Amino acid sequence: MTGKQKKYLRTMAHSLKPIVNLGKHGLSTETKNEIDAQILEHELIKLKVLDSSPISHKECADFLRQENRLEVVQIIGKTLTLYSPHPEEPKIELPSV
Repeated sequence: MTGKQKKYLRTMAHSLKPIVNLGKHGLSTETKNEIDAQILEHELIKLKVLDSSPISHKECADFLRQENRLEVVQIIGKTLTLYSPHPEEPKIELPSV
């Protein structure tokens, strides 16, 4: 993903509120399923890592990059902006390179 594409996604995500919270159970199966469901529906989401989470926001970002094939667009504080295009019908059209 190019810098121009990430900037475009950051602009789109500016007005979004976190729709998934990562709490004391960390990246449990239920949390991963919720992230997958939300990313499939919206393509671009924000995830908030709460203070009670056993893992840091950086650990969470690294794990999600590897396991879920998500693109971590931005990290501000403990809020991660995640992107993954819909496999069949993408809603967000990224600018060309």
